[in-house]
Amino acid sequence: MPLTMAKPGETYIIRKITGKDEVRQHLAELGFVIDTEVTVVSSIAGSLIIQVKNSRIALDKSMASRIII
Repeated sequence: MPLTMAKPGETYIIRKITGKDEVRQHLAELGFVIDTEVTVVSSIAGSLIIQVKNSRIALDKSMASRIII
């Protein structure tokens, strides 16, 4: 399921990242790589705050939907 459907407070493992090469590279530079644990901190109007590798990162709905958990 896409990361946009994740429940706040839950920890998930990234299984796949979709999109163009530039988008996948950008997400990888932020720490979103396959088999990495991510935790949804909060969700407001489709935008998410994600904890990944000791960092908190805000993603809009379109970017979060490219991350499959």
